[in-house]
Amino acid sequence: MHDGITYQFDGQWLGNGHAHLSTCFRIDPYFRFDERVELCAWWIVCLGAYSAVWFYSLTGSFILGILGAIVTGAVLGFITEKLIITPVYGNHVQQILITLGFMLVLAELLKVVWGPNQIRAIVPPKLEGSWEFGDVLIIKYRLFIIIVGFVIFGIFQYMLQKTKIGLVVRAGVMNKEMVQALGINIKRVFLYVFMTGAALAALGGALFAPYSGVIYAEMGFEFAILAFIVVVIGGMGSFSGSLLAAILVGLAGSYMAYYVPALSLAVNMMLMAIVLIFRPQGLFRAKG
Repeated sequence: MHDGITYQFDGQWLGNGHAHLSTCFRIDPYFRFDERVELCAWWIVCLGAYSAVWFYSLTGSFILGILGAIVTGAVLGFITEKLIITPVYGNHVQQILITLGFMLVLAELLKVVWGPNQIRAIVPPKLEGSWEFGDVLIIKYRLFIIIVGFVIFGIFQYMLQKTKIGLVVRAGVMNKEMVQALGINIKRVFLYVFMTGAALAALGGALFAPYSGVIYAEMGFEFAILAFIVVVIGGMGSFSGSLLAAILVGLAGSYMAYYVPALSLAVNMMLMAIVLIFRPQGLFRAKG
């Protein structure tokens, strides 16, 4: 019983981590911006981790490190959108090639700036350690990630469903020409949302760095598959589906790692295959 609670907690934190990291896949498919396909977002995850560690080392403040990573991600999102993605709108082959090449180049730039060796990332002192409740162990930093995940989810759900900007974005997805005719610069709105997605991707990297303990230029690639699985299971167009699918993936991996370790890496692939066979649109695909 106590072990089950611990594994559920571990799976919950993993799920929230996957939800953060899947944002760079989720944010564009959710809004279907001009049929964009881009593959360079994983460098933003890496840059977020490096930026957070760098700002933390300079300021000694974990909060400033996180904020620095978010701002860095947003700025890179703006540059990527304007200089890399916009010139090849509508051409999927060119988008894939140019963003893949951009990702590889930027990954090497990380090594040029910070070196090829792994860099240590530490958990802030206030989030170190754990609490014990009988046989149940709750690690403080993992609980912090769970809370941050749900807070971000709540903020964006409210923004998309209850605010004017959310209404504009949803209307722009359905009929961007009509929204443009009403005097709203929908391309600018789409740019801001892309920047938001990049900022959240950087936040995902920044939050993951202290748990990992070390950061390196290829770390983003290692989690791209899990984030892609989350998007497929959750369903294109469902923002809440990304969180629910991420938790499902985290729980499945956590429990399987304990009961059948040999299948811990394969279980999420199996989940995705089952979903694609019986419900290819995903479990929580948005209506409309």
